[in-house]
Amino acid sequence: MAEAGASRLRRQLEWSGFEAGLYVKQLSQQSDGDRDLQEHRQRIQALADETAHSLKRNVYQNYRQFIETAREISYLESEMYQLSHLLTEQKSSLESLPLSLLPAAAAVAATTAGQASEEDEAEPVEAGRQRTLTTLLEKVEGCRPLLDAPGQRLVYNGDLLEYEADHMAQLQRVHAFLLSDCLLVATWLPQRRGVYRYNALYPLDGLAVVNVKDNPPTRDMFKLLVFPESRTFQAENAKVKREWLEELEGAKRALAGQRRRQQQEAAAPRPPPAPANPFDDDDDDEEEEEDGQQAREAAATAAAAATPEWVRELPEDLDVCIAQRDFEGAVDLLDKLDRHLRDGPGPPAAVQELRARVGERVRQLTDVLVFELSPGRSLRGGPRATRRAVSQLIRLGQGTKACELFLRNRAAAVHGAIRQLRIEGSTLLYIHKLCHVFFTSLLETAREFETDFAGAHGGGGGGGGGCYSALVVWARAAVGLFVDAFSEQVFDSKESLSTAAECVKVAQEHCRRLGALGLDLTFVVHALLVKDIRGALHGYKEVVVEAARHRNSEETWRRMNLLTPEALAKLKEEMRQCGVGDSFDQYAGQDGCWVGLSYTVVAFTKQTMGFLDEALKLYCPELHMVLLESLVEVIRVALQHVDYSLRCEQDPDKKAFIRQNATFLYQTVLPAVERRFEDGVGKPARQLQDLRSGSWLVRVNPESTTSVV
Repeated sequence: MAEAGASRLRRQLEWSGFEAGLYVKQLSQQSDGDRDLQEHRQRIQALADETAHSLKRNVYQNYRQFIETAREISYLESEMYQLSHLLTEQKSSLESLPLSLLPAAAAVAATTAGQASEEDEAEPVEAGRQRTLTTLLEKVEGCRPLLDAPGQRLVYNGDLLEYEADHMAQLQRVHAFLLSDCLLVATWLPQRRGVYRYNALYPLDGLAVVNVKDNPPTRDMFKLLVFPESRTFQAENAKVKREWLEELEGAKRALAGQRRRQQQEAAAPRPPPAPANPFDDDDDDEEEEEDGQQAREAAATAAAAATPEWVRELPEDLDVCIAQRDFEGAVDLLDKLDRHLRDGPGPPAAVQELRARVGERVRQLTDVLVFELSPGRSLRGGPRATRRAVSQLIRLGQGTKACELFLRNRAAAVHGAIRQLRIEGSTLLYIHKLCHVFFTSLLETAREFETDFAGAHGGGGGGGGGCYSALVVWARAAVGLFVDAFSEQVFDSKESLSTAAECVKVAQEHCRRLGALGLDLTFVVHALLVKDIRGALHGYKEVVVEAARHRNSEETWRRMNLLTPEALAKLKEEMRQCGVGDSFDQYAGQDGCWVGLSYTVVAFTKQTMGFLDEALKLYCPELHMVLLESLVEVIRVALQHVDYSLRCEQDPDKKAFIRQNATFLYQTVLPAVERRFEDGVGKPARQLQDLRSGSWLVRVNPESTTSVV
């Protein structure tokens, strides 16, 4: 029955023509009293809670699907990037295969004749291209070294517009120069006509060209992929775009074919040298130099043949691992290479070339790992999400950098967590949440730090001891951030001393829990809070002194009449909590609801004891004298008032009543203050003892006329 009613109510509220005003009017007319309305309200509230829960569940499922989709897109993008590279290489390989069907001799003759004629015709063309290249590149600031490269020639050049890849916003106007082995991108200088500034240089063997489909209003675009970045350019029209794509692919094929021929020539066996002419003394040095060059080339060829295949393919394998975000696999390959070079390094020249090629990939891998730890990345995964990048940086010998980036990442996470906290109406509730968020983050960071850097050693890049000292420095800075938020909410908002004491007590309790795990920050929190606590003590002391003086100004020295036994019992309980209950019972209840003390003395006792209790919750050794001086000043206000009243009062009955209040202060209140202060601090206070020493009690004697206060 209840389910049917809930279903009917849901359909009624989901109706497209639902009007809230009309519904409430009809409900109030049909309801039978307040109980019916309350039950209907509970049903609507239950339906609202169910709807909210369903909405949260759907949002969570959608968010999880979004994360999975984004991960799949990232994987597909890397796979498409690899596929593009494979297709380009296959296309270059197919086009470079020899397809001549002529006999060998005819082919050789035709090739020789063709080369001779081509060389004759290419000389003026090549000279013209070199002059054009020199003229153009001299206008680009910062690319002078390209002019000195042997065999460099200009293939194609033109103006392009660069666009931002995500939002397709126009970034800048550039001029691109396609050279025989690289692509130079230069930006326009608006102040100087016809002059460019060097922007980027991309080798053709690591460059992938992707055609971008026209999507109005954006058209005539293509994309250049150079791991780990991509750039999008727009040509002037479709014809220019097609020329750019064809020239880029053609230059890549020509470069691949040229390098393949060089490898084949280096690997081909050379004919034995002709017997030396003993009568030709002038050519001995040249022949010896040629023999040495041939020996070196033969040694290099033999070394290349002796090098394992996985070593020759290692740079490309590293590129694949980086593109697939397989950081562990990339570092495993580097470790395997180091072990191989230690066992048998091979020729120095080959090792140096291999290390140069691998070093570029190591820098790329390091940059990607550094980006993974950057504070701009998502921080929702907690410190454990950084473990993968940190561990691989440590394996690469970058322990110090990993420690710095890890702590910077966690600092941004702690700062973000504190900023996301909502300021509640209750200060104590906010402080509970703040302490939970901050100290939990601190604890998780310390545990993850211990896990990540426990095996790191000092020195080269591990930095065990240095990393642990960096953790301490980071924790100190993080506590400063916590104390700023704590003080802004507790002390800057002028909360009462009792609330401030409770908040500080909560923070101290969290510090003790953290100290039990080996990271004691209690002294740091005290050192940072001591200034604010001192100000709070001074402020509350001034409030107590001002209230006491105001009561003293209105003092008439009359007994208190509490009117009812309940009020008297409540006052006795309050005085018992102040530590003077047994003595107070001697003055209360002998004749009904009357108390043989004045309102001023009773109020002073409660307020002084309350001030002392709250101040002891905030106590630390640095505040010992501040608390003691504030307490002495508060007590002196009451003692001076009693002393002044004894000297000025002429009525014997009132004078006897004043002495009775003075005796209560001297024999009951002051010893209670001393005991409570000594119990809270751990040592007696000489200043409090001095208030009861000497001849102050003489003022209680009617014959005494000297004042000592």
